[in-house]
Amino acid sequence: MSSNPAAGQRSITELLADPGRPTFSFEFFPPADEAGMDVLRQTIMDLDHVGPDWLSVTYGASGATRDRTISATKFIKTQTRAQTVGHLTCASQSVDQLLETLSSYRAADVKYILAIRGDMPGGPTVPWVRHPQGLANATELVRLIAENFDFGIGVAAFPDLHPENRDADLDARLLLAKQEAGASFAVTQLFFDADAYFRLVDRVRAMGCTLPIVAGIQPVTNLAQINRFAALSGAELPERVTSRLHAVGDDPAAVRAVGVEIATELSADLLRGGAPGLQFFTLNRSRATSAILANLRRLGLDRRTPAAVSDG
Repeated sequence: MSSNPAAGQRSITELLADPGRPTFSFEFFPPADEAGMDVLRQTIMDLDHVGPDWLSVTYGASGATRDRTISATKFIKTQTRAQTVGHLTCASQSVDQLLETLSSYRAADVKYILAIRGDMPGGPTVPWVRHPQGLANATELVRLIAENFDFGIGVAAFPDLHPENRDADLDARLLLAKQEAGASFAVTQLFFDADAYFRLVDRVRAMGCTLPIVAGIQPVTNLAQINRFAALSGAELPERVTSRLHAVGDDPAAVRAVGVEIATELSADLLRGGAPGLQFFTLNRSRATSAILANLRRLGLDRRTPAAVSDG
């Protein structure tokens, strides 16, 4: 692929191929208004100081959300040292709209796209419906990108069963199909059981899928997130996780601290087990992610160069 980063900077594909140096990346979402954009810009700059390998902003199909995604992605591209990954979903969009968005990313000098099917505007519980002039799934989206552009392409993976079909073998076959269509790496949905990640890796490797699979990490920072995260991941959070959070539920600061502790333990298990990288879903805040990275550095599990790991 011709996804070449700035001079002297290794590409995402090259970084993920290095077994001695896991990657660390951060995902943001497009806020609803300009005040939220101000918060997002500050969070991006705060986290840029800890030396992420790449940054990305999730994508909504509606016009206003799509514009804010592109705007935030351009901000990352021009104002940070990190590489930039543009998100794209095929929900509620025609092929022409998808190609237009991809052209916008190319014009912004974005080199990588995370291509996912996406949810309907009503959220993950709304049945998915193909746009009349659109695509049926993420594999078709990967193929569209690969046939028309020279982006490096990332895709989604599911340690917990995809909530729509709940079929582990199907999830593995679909990941292989995305690789065959042109994907070069994968990032998982959030999960809380390291064994689920390693089972996914074993399944897809047995089928011949060689994609490096970055583990998605979501720290729980308040109790209201528990049910929401379970809905997003397609699985109930493990009792060993929820019991620790509920035990300190009357103290918001303690809930945050325990959430960081749980995410640190999960991250450490994944890195020790060979995960090529971690992607943190930041919810547009920097404190929890920064705290987890500081913990991993103390454990000797963040092996980036010293210049890239200051606590900022």
